[in-house]
Amino acid sequence: MQYYFIVNLTSRTGKARKIWMEVEGELKRQGIAYEAYMTEYEGHGRELADALCTRALSRKSCLVVVGGDGTANEVINGMHHFEEILFGYIPTGSGNDLGRGLGISREPLLALQGILEAKEVFPMDLGRVTDGEGNSHFFNISSGIGIDADVCRMALTSRLKKFLNQLGLGSLTYVILTVKALFSMPTTQVTVRFDDGSKRRISKMVFVAGMNHPWEGGGVPMAPKANCQDGKLSVCLVYGIPRLKAFFLLPVLVRGRHEGLKGFEVVECESYELRLETPMVLHADGEYLGRQRMIRYVCEKGKLQVVK
Repeated sequence: MQYYFIVNLTSRTGKARKIWMEVEGELKRQGIAYEAYMTEYEGHGRELADALCTRALSRKSCLVVVGGDGTANEVINGMHHFEEILFGYIPTGSGNDLGRGLGISREPLLALQGILEAKEVFPMDLGRVTDGEGNSHFFNISSGIGIDADVCRMALTSRLKKFLNQLGLGSLTYVILTVKALFSMPTTQVTVRFDDGSKRRISKMVFVAGMNHPWEGGGVPMAPKANCQDGKLSVCLVYGIPRLKAFFLLPVLVRGRHEGLKGFEVVECESYELRLETPMVLHADGEYLGRQRMIRYVCEKGKLQVVK
C-alpha cells in the first residue's frame, strides 16, 4: 500500500503542525512508505488530490487527510476513480464532525494506527449538491442553505474561532455565531420536491440542511438518526419559528431533542430539490458556495472507500 498524506498545517490555529510531526515520526519509526504534501492556500487540497489520484491508479493507494473538515472536503472534491483509491482521515480541526461521525479517535497516533491496520474498507455515502447553474460539489458531512450556512460563512473568517481554538474550545464558535445570527436571520419561501414526487411549500424557512452524518457545526446533532451508509440524506427543515422562540429552542437543538417539535422536521430521502423565493447562503461541509435560489441534492451510496 502506498500512502499519500495531504496535510493542512494551519488547521486548529496551527496546532496541526505539531500533530503532523508526531504522525510523521511514527511513520518513519514503522518504516511505512509514504509521500506528504502540504496545502498552501484555499483549494490546494483539491488540486493535490486530483494530481495524486491520477498518479496512484497504477498501484493500491490511500489518500490520507491530516486536517479539518474543510480540508477533507477539498480532497474528496479533487478525487476521482473513487472505486480504486482509499481514503483515510486524521482529524486536526476544531469541528471534527467527520471524525465524530466515523468514530475516528482524536488521538492522532490512534487514528493513524486505525488506517495502517485496517482489515476492511468502510464504504461511506457522499452527498452531492448542484446549484442552478450546474456547479456540483461533494460533501462528507452536510450541506445546507439558510442560517446554518451563514454561520459557516462567518466562521471562516471569525477571530472568535481563532481565539477559542487556542483554548481548545473551537466547537463553541458555531453556537455563539448562531446566537448572533438568530437576531438578524433572514427567512424566505421555499418549495421542496422530494424523490417520491411529493412537494412542499414552506413559509419563513430558516434553514434546510441535507445531513450525511448526524452532526454539523462542531457536534450539533441536526439529524441524530442520520446514517452515512443507508444511501439516503436526512433532510432537516426548520421554518416558521419567531426569532425569540428560536433563541430559546437553541439548547434543544444542541441536545438533539428537536425532532417532533413544531417548526422542525427531518425527512429521509435519496434526493430532493429546493427552489427559494430569494437567494440564501449555501454551504457544503462549512465551505461557502455563494448565494443560491435553485439547488438539487443527491446521495451517492458507498462512493467513498474509507479505511479507519
